Amino acid sequence: MSRSKERKAGKGMKRTEMVTRILDLFHKKPEEVFSLKTIFEQLHFKTHPMKMLCLDILYDMTEDEYIIEVERNRYRLNKRGTEMVGTFLRRGYKNFFQAEEGGEPIELPDRNAGHAMNGDKVRVSCYAKRPGKAAEVEVVEILEHAENTFVGTLEVQKHYAFLISENQTLPNDIFIPKDKLKGGKDGEKVIAKIIDWPEKAKNPIGQVIEVLGKSGDNNTEMHAILAEYGLPYKYPENVEKAANHISGEITQEEIAQREDYRVPVTFTIDPKDAKDFDDALSIRPLSEGLWEVGVHIADVSHYVQENSIIDKEAVKRATSVYLVDRTIPMLPERLCNFVCSLRPDEDKLTYSVIFKMNDKAEVKDYRICHTVTRSNRRFTYEEAQTIIETGEGEFKDEILQLDKLAKILREARFKAGAINFESVEVRFDIDENGKPLSVYFKESKDAHKLVEEFMLLANKTVAEHIGKVKGGSKPKVFPYRVHDLPDPEKMDNLAQFISRFGLKLKTVGSNKEISKSLNQLLDTIHGRKEENLISAVSIRAMAKARYTTHNIGHYGLAFSHYTHFTSPIRRYPDLMVHRLLTRYIDEGKRSANEQKYEDLCEHSSAMEQLAASAERASIKYKQVEFLSERIGQTFSGVISGITEWGLYVELNDNKCEGMIPLRDLDDDYYEFDDKNYCLRGRRTKKTYQLGDPLNVQVARANLEKRQLDFKLV
Repeated sequence: MSRSKERKAGKGMKRTEMVTRILDLFHKKPEEVFSLKTIFEQLHFKTHPMKMLCLDILYDMTEDEYIIEVERNRYRLNKRGTEMVGTFLRRGYKNFFQAEEGGEPIELPDRNAGHAMNGDKVRVSCYAKRPGKAAEVEVVEILEHAENTFVGTLEVQKHYAFLISENQTLPNDIFIPKDKLKGGKDGEKVIAKIIDWPEKAKNPIGQVIEVLGKSGDNNTEMHAILAEYGLPYKYPENVEKAANHISGEITQEEIAQREDYRVPVTFTIDPKDAKDFDDALSIRPLSEGLWEVGVHIADVSHYVQENSIIDKEAVKRATSVYLVDRTIPMLPERLCNFVCSLRPDEDKLTYSVIFKMNDKAEVKDYRICHTVTRSNRRFTYEEAQTIIETGEGEFKDEILQLDKLAKILREARFKAGAINFESVEVRFDIDENGKPLSVYFKESKDAHKLVEEFMLLANKTVAEHIGKVKGGSKPKVFPYRVHDLPDPEKMDNLAQFISRFGLKLKTVGSNKEISKSLNQLLDTIHGRKEENLISAVSIRAMAKARYTTHNIGHYGLAFSHYTHFTSPIRRYPDLMVHRLLTRYIDEGKRSANEQKYEDLCEHSSAMEQLAASAERASIKYKQVEFLSERIGQTFSGVISGITEWGLYVELNDNKCEGMIPLRDLDDDYYEFDDKNYCLRGRRTKKTYQLGDPLNVQVARANLEKRQLDFKLV
């Protein structure tokens, strides 16, 4: 638009404001032809300067082919653009349209959103492109609603209420009539469903479908987090009932059909608060320098029949969810904590991989079989760690031998190109009301690594058993856990990022060479203040692991074949693997339906991501709650993120992350340098960069938004 760019009209109406008004008029009635007189009248352009500016804008819009002058001084919106179908996305406070056929998302203004909400399948009209501008799209039809339930806090007035949600994908609060509150009171957290959104109404109309409880109460907040991610927080009664009818008794007939493994020394090693023990290890010497190691996994598939009521609920959930203070199990409590759990001194049905290994941890032979086992002891990780460190304790010979073999397996894995990612896990000591008393970090020690190595070995062996076929024949359908190669562009970005810390990374060469370079980087930063930051950025440069029937190998573990077999109590893909193993090994049946299992894999991957998001949200909530009682206290930290609106700082003591808003850096005018990822003072040239140490004070803690604000000390 060439002329009069800054010209004002009448009483201070700027060109941009007039453009918006004219656009709104055309978009509201896209089929109508407007005369110049009608435009002036409807938009109240009464003064001569206003009319002149309006003519100027209409001229430019006609030149841009955004509108059509059908006759002299008569205009219509140019709807020559194509119609497309895709997904409406709301990110922060902006709207985007993602076409089904792909391509870059197109931004669209609120006036063109047509009450569409995040994730809705929509049809849009794409209007002619204006020079220097992106094509403008408008939602013309909502084909399918993605979600219509939201979590929020009630604000109840005399005759009506509003649901106030922190969900940024909901552009407006939900209006709730008084008779649709379902007993919800002012200040309570609820789940509400949108039932209508009249075309001319600013707010959608909803009804309360569940009252979660008083805002701020621990149970209420944890349930709200689960509901926010569409995850269940209680079990349907009919599923519980079905589980309670399952007998845990093992008949002699069942034992006769299995290998009896109740004699070798067998034990579980788990976190101290665990109740679902789904894996156990056994070891016994066979001859000089030869060992038999058993990895025994709870045989959930014996109890949970495919398509049963329990199985259908397990499919829906796909995974157990681990929040800060609770586990929301995939299976009903009777199954996960009692019938299937490998509790000490109880006979249990298991699915086992039995290895013959020499002193060099080389697998000489293995077999996969249904077994009956009996755990002699339930170890916590801390107890097993003490035995490894002191060489003293119950079953010390067995634990020390397994530790020796695990360390050899681990070394061989890294030699083959596995990547040694060890991220710090934040944990809380909480009281009986869920209040966080202190923060600690979960470290991976030798006891954790011992269990990990044998689980990895079992998973890899099972995947190879089905996936590695001779003579060029096609492998049978099977769920794999795959991890793609890192994106070269992301690796280049990572290399540029770490160069600021004087570090180097090889981004070209064989997979093994790149993995080796990554491991050297992770070793170098161990114990340094920026370790957590660089580890997190490195992990983000990697592809995400997922489930699929199309095996491409697992880059991070350096395995050509890998699956999940070892946790069927808490992951549905493991249960699928157990069933298919039985189908192929014991029953010798032909390959399963690929599409059915690919769909289940996709669903399991999606649910895994949701569960991880909910877990992160619960940790963030507890971190904010923990620091809300420490307002004004000073902590040391490092800059963990930089944006145009401020600095993110992660505290060293507790890994809580908060923001110093840009407006609070008042000693200079700071500008965001996106190329060098830093803030730089215009006058003083003072620079804030990632990894810089800072002392900060806790300024504000917003539990509703799960946000912390810091102040620079």
